Amino acid sequence: MEELLDAAPPTADDDLPVDHVPMVPADAPATTTLAGQELCLAYDDREVVERLSVDIPTGKITVIVGPNACGKSTLLRALARLLKPKRGAVMLDGRSIHKTPTKEVAAKLGILPQSPVAPEGITVADLVGRGRYPHQGWFRQWNAADRAAVDGALEATGTLDIAGRPVDELSGGQRQRVWIAMTLAQGTGLMLLDEPTTYLDLAHQVEVLDLLVDLNQREGRTIVLVLHDLNHACRYAHHLIAMRGGTILAEGAPHEIVTPELVTEVFGLPCRVIEDPVSGTPMVVPIGRHLNVSHDR
Repeated sequence: MEELLDAAPPTADDDLPVDHVPMVPADAPATTTLAGQELCLAYDDREVVERLSVDIPTGKITVIVGPNACGKSTLLRALARLLKPKRGAVMLDGRSIHKTPTKEVAAKLGILPQSPVAPEGITVADLVGRGRYPHQGWFRQWNAADRAAVDGALEATGTLDIAGRPVDELSGGQRQRVWIAMTLAQGTGLMLLDEPTTYLDLAHQVEVLDLLVDLNQREGRTIVLVLHDLNHACRYAHHLIAMRGGTILAEGAPHEIVTPELVTEVFGLPCRVIEDPVSGTPMVVPIGRHLNVSHDR
């Protein structure tokens, strides 16, 4: 929890709203820029990423994909100031993110890391309320706008009915939606989420991704996600970043870069790429070694 707040300070109905998704207006402008320049990222002496540069498209949804241990979460942690580069720099609005005051960073950038840990006994409402921390100060205390932001985030993520419950009593899926609500309540123009659909069933995965699309389309928020599901990434991303071995192998619009050759290079997986019958985006159909693929079916 301390790590999360340093970068972005601080049995109920399980259905997310479908017909009505309230928005939580961003407190920060949605024009925040984010880039990594010649990044070398390491854990102790183990280098994970070397000389990687990336510009996050402002006002778009960017999805980072790749196999396990390829460096995608490491890159997201560096962009969020959770991991200091060994070399290179992360630039937030043209300034080094590590030379920018923590509270200023947190007012511009919201981060949901993997497996965050809540303080013992904290309620859902109190945890989500911590997302408003960057907007407090000596002369700016809790007010109606903060309350509205928290309520809107709870409603948007389907967690309003469990607002009074301790977070440590919730299911994994409920807990994940509460963390998303906290990030949403922060009201930043830029949101970074590391595998936000973890622990969610398929229906709730789609609802969470649809919510992020709403935030992007209606409010222009810049959103960066790490996802494991390549077809979800193709459906929801404006900009796709494909990584392997700490290197970006390709980036661009999904329909421009997703090919059988790229999927094989990135994931080591033979496949066919067809058009998604619903979205028209690329759809990856894996070819398992036990399937007869000698003829079209």
